[in-house]
Amino acid sequence: MLAASLAEYVRTGRVSAEEVTIEALERAEAQADLNLFITIAHQAALGRARELDARRQAGEELGPLAGVPIVVKDNICTAGLRTTAASASLAEFVPPYSATVVRRLEQAGAVVIAKSNCDEFGMGSSNERSYFGPAKNPWDASRVPGGSSGGSAAAVAAGVVPLALGTDTGGSVRQPASFCGVLGFKPTYGRLSRYGVIAFASSLEQVGVLAQSSQDVALAMAVMAGVDPLDATTLAQDPSEFNAQAEAKPSLAGLRVGVVAELSNEGNSPGVRAALARVKTELSELGAELGEVSLPSARYGIAAYYLVATAEASSNLARFDGMLIGSRIGDNALGQAAVMQRSRGAGFGAEVRRRILMGTYALSAGYYHAYYGKALKVRRLIADELNQAFTRFDVLLTPTSPTPAYPLGAKVDPLAMYLDDLNTVLANLAGLPALSVPAGLAEDGLPCGVQLLAPALGDVRLLAMARALEPLPGQGDL
Repeated sequence: MLAASLAEYVRTGRVSAEEVTIEALERAEAQADLNLFITIAHQAALGRARELDARRQAGEELGPLAGVPIVVKDNICTAGLRTTAASASLAEFVPPYSATVVRRLEQAGAVVIAKSNCDEFGMGSSNERSYFGPAKNPWDASRVPGGSSGGSAAAVAAGVVPLALGTDTGGSVRQPASFCGVLGFKPTYGRLSRYGVIAFASSLEQVGVLAQSSQDVALAMAVMAGVDPLDATTLAQDPSEFNAQAEAKPSLAGLRVGVVAELSNEGNSPGVRAALARVKTELSELGAELGEVSLPSARYGIAAYYLVATAEASSNLARFDGMLIGSRIGDNALGQAAVMQRSRGAGFGAEVRRRILMGTYALSAGYYHAYYGKALKVRRLIADELNQAFTRFDVLLTPTSPTPAYPLGAKVDPLAMYLDDLNTVLANLAGLPALSVPAGLAEDGLPCGVQLLAPALGDVRLLAMARALEPLPGQGDL
C-alpha cells in the first residue's frame, strides 16, 4: 500500500499504527537473508506507534505520514538508534540527535522501523563495501542492489516499507533505484537539510527519497523540505509546492525532452537501450516533444567527480581519528600518532582508505592545481553545458545506469564500479534535481530505469513527469 493511503487509514482509525508497524517489522525480519538492515528498531518503533495511536484516540489530528513505516539509510543520524555508516569505526555509535529530515518525518507521523545497510560512508555503487556484509537484490539474491543506498532501495522493492531515505553523492539513490525497480529522487542541492548526515562529500551529496510512487515522494518532500537553521546551504523555497501533485495524471503536451546523445547509445546494454526506447515512445504518445542534445564534457564527469568527492572525503573523514570520534585501537602508551594510525587503519574499509588517499593526494602541494583545480574547472564546464541545454529543453533524459544489476563480486575492480556512475554524477556536480524512473525489464528479467534531469528547483516538474509515466508498460511485479 502507498504511504498516502496508509496514513489515511491510520488517521481515520481503520487500522492502528501499532498493527501497521508490527507487520512492517515482520516483513523486515523476513528479509534477513538479503541483509538489508543493520539495525531493526523493534522496541523504539512499537513505542512510537503506540504513542501515535494514543494521540489519535485522544482526538489529536495526526500528520500526513501518520503511522507510515520508513527505513533510514544508516549514515543518517537517528536519536537513540544506532547509526554506523556501515563502518567499523562507528559500529556502536548511538547519536543523541536526529537528522533534520528524520525529525521532520517523525513530526509528520512516520515510524522509523530500521536502519538500512549501505556502502561504508556512502562510498560504493554496489552495497558490497559494508562492514556488515553486502546487501542483496530482492529480484535476484545473487546480484547487487546497487549502492550506496542499496538497502533502502531493496527495502522498498521488497515491500517492507513504502518509503525509505538514502543519500545521493554521485547517484547513490538513483542507481540502486534502477537496479531494484523503484523510484529514486535526488532533489536540487539545498532543498533538503544535510544536518545529521554523516558527511562524505558535502558539496555533492543530498538526502534522497526511494518509493514506489511519485505521490509518495512528493508527500515526503513536502514534509522534509524547507529552510533549516542548522544547515546554511538549505534553500528558502516553499515546500508546499510538493503538495500540488494532482491526483489526475498531468499532461506532458508540449514538454521539451532532450535525449543526451553521449550517454544514450554506446556503453549501455541492449536491454537498457530497449528500455530507453520504450520510454521515449511513451513520452511521445503523451505529447512530449523529443530531441537530441549534446553534452560534450559529460565524458569527463567521472574523473571530475572522483577528484572532487575524494578530496572532500579526505577532509570530512579526518575527524574519525580515534581521539574524539570513532573507535580507538591501541594503548595510550603507544602515543597519539600510533593510536590514530591504528584506529583509522582498523576502522576504515579498503574502499574508504582508497578514497581518502586519492583525495589527500589530489589536495597535496604540487598536485592541487594539476588535479583538484582542474576538476573544479570541469565541474563548472559541465554545469554550464547543462544550463545551456535547458535553454532548449525542459527536461533531459538518459539511462540511469548502463546495465541492470550485476552479480555479487562481478566488479571487484574499483574502476569498473566507478564507471557505473557515468550518467548520474552530472546532477551532483551541477546541484540539479534528478529522478530515476522504472523503465521495465532489461536482461535476465531484471529491472532498469531511466533518469530525468531538470534545471535547479525543477523538482516538481520531475515528479509530475513520473506521475504521467506511472505505470510503465512491462514493468512487472516482484
